[in-house]
Amino acid sequence: MVITSRNQLAGLVAVEGAVPLTLDQLTVTEACHLLAGRLGAERVGAEPDAVDEIVAACVRLPLALVIVAARAATHDGFPLAALAAELRDSRRLDVLDGGEPGADVRAAFSWSYRALSPAGASFVRQLGLHPGPELGVGAAASLAGLPVDRVRPLLAELSRANLLTEHSPGRYAYHDLLRDYAEELAQTCDPEPVRRAALARLLDYYLHAAVTADRLVYPLREVIALGAAGDGVVVESFTGEASARHWLAIECLALVAMAGLAARTGFHRQVCPLARALSETLDRTGQWHHRIAMQQAAVAAAVQLGDRGEEAHAHRSLGGALVNVGRLADGRTHLMTALGLYEQLDHQLGQAHTHRNLSALAEAQGRYAVALEHGWQAYAQFEQAGHQLGTARALNIVGWNYALLGRYDDALAHCRRALEYQRAIADRAGQGDTLDSLGYAHHQRGEYGVAIECFRGAIEAYREVGGLLGEAQSLNRLGDCHHSAGEPEPARSAWQESLDIFESLDHTDAAAVRAKLEPDPPPPAR
Repeated sequence: MVITSRNQLAGLVAVEGAVPLTLDQLTVTEACHLLAGRLGAERVGAEPDAVDEIVAACVRLPLALVIVAARAATHDGFPLAALAAELRDSRRLDVLDGGEPGADVRAAFSWSYRALSPAGASFVRQLGLHPGPELGVGAAASLAGLPVDRVRPLLAELSRANLLTEHSPGRYAYHDLLRDYAEELAQTCDPEPVRRAALARLLDYYLHAAVTADRLVYPLREVIALGAAGDGVVVESFTGEASARHWLAIECLALVAMAGLAARTGFHRQVCPLARALSETLDRTGQWHHRIAMQQAAVAAAVQLGDRGEEAHAHRSLGGALVNVGRLADGRTHLMTALGLYEQLDHQLGQAHTHRNLSALAEAQGRYAVALEHGWQAYAQFEQAGHQLGTARALNIVGWNYALLGRYDDALAHCRRALEYQRAIADRAGQGDTLDSLGYAHHQRGEYGVAIECFRGAIEAYREVGGLLGEAQSLNRLGDCHHSAGEPEPARSAWQESLDIFESLDHTDAAAVRAKLEPDPPPPAR
């Protein structure tokens, strides 16, 4: 016997020994097959981009896909792109109304919603404030303004009703259509001050947790000052660096979305520190497009607040991210704006950091002498300010640009000094950068054995700190060094590892590394 229900029927499982079978959302392939079965493979195959957009807008929910397919079938002259546009430009739940109770996504949600307890129903409405696609117990408790032990039963209730899915312990996922429904309910049932108070608690939770996690993962960075968390906000605790790094990784998309949400809803004071707290994680993991979005929001928020210090920081961080994605002219505009603001404020450390970014810009333009000059300016200002981390990293920038200019003895001397400082202050990320620079200089001098050891040390350091981009770059250069040393197999192995990371980051360097894995690779770039 097979019994179906939107409820998990836990009692039937416990008392009668029934075997639960949870039906997940369709895969993308299954969703496309469903549409093809209703509309014909030829029609679906003719507009693959529109089909992909329809599948995404319907969040692979069978009922939603069937409703769209029925509309397309009854209007066989309509291009699927037009239906995709309806889902994109209109209220999706209105589009996904087939005109009958059994063919209406909103009605299907309402059946589950009406069966909830008053507290559970209230929490569903609050979910409409969260940008999704998932949240943890701390975020849920802060959103509801309840202690953790009181929000867990609500999460369990929504899970039993299949409105939430606990895909890992303490992590609850839900899809965009449910959030649309929850947002509609909240607008209808909850006064604006109630909704705004819940959103303030949620922002406060993410902000304090992100700053705490950032401090544990990157202890040498400047402290981000915050006041105490507000009433009803859960203060997240971490057992150490590993748990903080894990939290930043799983909450990354939510944090990016929260910054945009804060900017759109007028919570300007939360935007800038939130963008600061995530900037290093996004940079180290190569997520510059997310960093660009956050820093654009931070620039706008700082202007609204009239805070020139935050505005300078946001322009600098935005400029650095733009340089990393190859938008050099735009990057320079923001970096020069930042430098001008820092000079007006007589903010020496800000100027030093900006010269580091300007050095990277000049390097990307192939202007190594200019990059070296900016490196020296950064070094002088960091040293004068007594900033050990910045001084050491600027010394590596100086050494690296000497290497690019072919002055390998000068490169080795400055990078060795940088490495001594970095080891003294336990800057593992900086050590990765400097060991990579040393490896490059030794490689160019033909000292392959020493270079290989340096590159391996850099890769180890990058892996410790989650520096995916640095790891990929060092693996690429390690492959070059093995190739120059007449060691083709280790070279191919390193290049393949590098390529895997570059492809995962959708990085432009992937093409150059892929070419090296061809049967007759080009000579490594010098």
